[in-house]
Amino acid sequence: MNSLSDIAVFVRVIDSGSFTAAAERLNLSKSVVSKYVTRLESELGARLLNRTTRRLSLTEAGQVFYDRARKGLQDIEEAHQEVSRLQDEPRGTLRINAPMSFGVMHIAPALHEFAEQYPELSIDVNFDDRKVDVIEEGFDISVRISNLPDSSLVAKRLAPCKHAVVAAPLYLERHGTPKSPEDLLAHNLISYRYQESAQEWHFQHKNGQTHSVKVSGAVTMNNSLAIRSALLEGLGITRTPTFVVGKDIQEGRLIQILPDFATLEVTIFLVYPHRNYLSPKVRAFCEFFADRIGEAPAWDRR
Repeated sequence: MNSLSDIAVFVRVIDSGSFTAAAERLNLSKSVVSKYVTRLESELGARLLNRTTRRLSLTEAGQVFYDRARKGLQDIEEAHQEVSRLQDEPRGTLRINAPMSFGVMHIAPALHEFAEQYPELSIDVNFDDRKVDVIEEGFDISVRISNLPDSSLVAKRLAPCKHAVVAAPLYLERHGTPKSPEDLLAHNLISYRYQESAQEWHFQHKNGQTHSVKVSGAVTMNNSLAIRSALLEGLGITRTPTFVVGKDIQEGRLIQILPDFATLEVTIFLVYPHRNYLSPKVRAFCEFFADRIGEAPAWDRR
C-alpha cells in the first residue's frame, strides 16, 4: 500500500502547480518533495507527471490517481474533523445497556434531563436482565449489579445495592411477622431467579451471628418489577434490592422485616470497554448518574 505521506505530497504538488510551491507550503526542500513523488511512481509502476523546466502536467494515469487520491484525502480530513468533534463534546449515539428493573425505575426517568443537557446526543437504550457482551453487541456503557465486575472491562462504582426482606402489611396481617430468619421457612417466599444465592438467603445479625435459610417450594420470578407487584398484592415475602422497594418502604406500602439482620449487598457498576480516550458521551453519562444517584441513593434514605 502506498504511503499516505507520499500521496499527500503528490496531491499538494498538483494543487500548488509546482514542486517549488509545494515545498514551500510543506516546509520541505524541493529535492525531498521530488523524492516523495518519485517513490510513489515507483510503487505504482506508472509515471504520474510529465516534468519540464517550465511546467509540469499530469499523465493519464496521474490524472486518474490524482482525482481519486484528492477525494480520499478530503474524506480522511473530514473523518479526522468528525472524530475531533466527537471528542470535544458529547455527540453521536450513546448505546446503553441496563438491567430491566433498575433501568426502568432509575435510568429511564432521568433520560429527559440528560438529553436536555446534551442535545447533540442520540440515546439508544436496551433494558435486559441477561449479562450482555458489551463489546460484541456494540454498547458504549452497561449497568452491572454484582459483587465483581467483568475484569475485561473498565468498571466505575455507581452506588451500593443493598437488599431488604419485605412484605405488604396485608400479608403480614394474615400470616404474622417473622422474628428470625428461620421463621421465614413458614412463609410463602418469592425469589428472583437471577439473584446471587437465590435459593439460599444469608443473614448476619448485628451481634455478628450468621444465619442461612434454604428457599424451597417458593415462587420464583425473573423480573423484580413483577415481584414488587406481587408483593403489593400480598403474595408473600421476598429479599429484593432497595432500589426496587425503597420508596415503598418509606411510604408504608411495604414493611421491612428483620431489620436487625443484614443480608445481601452488592454494587452497582457502570462498565465500559476502554479507559484510554474515554469518549465525552460515556464520561457525561457516568458523571450525570454519579451526581444523581451517588453513594447515598435516595431509595436508601429513611
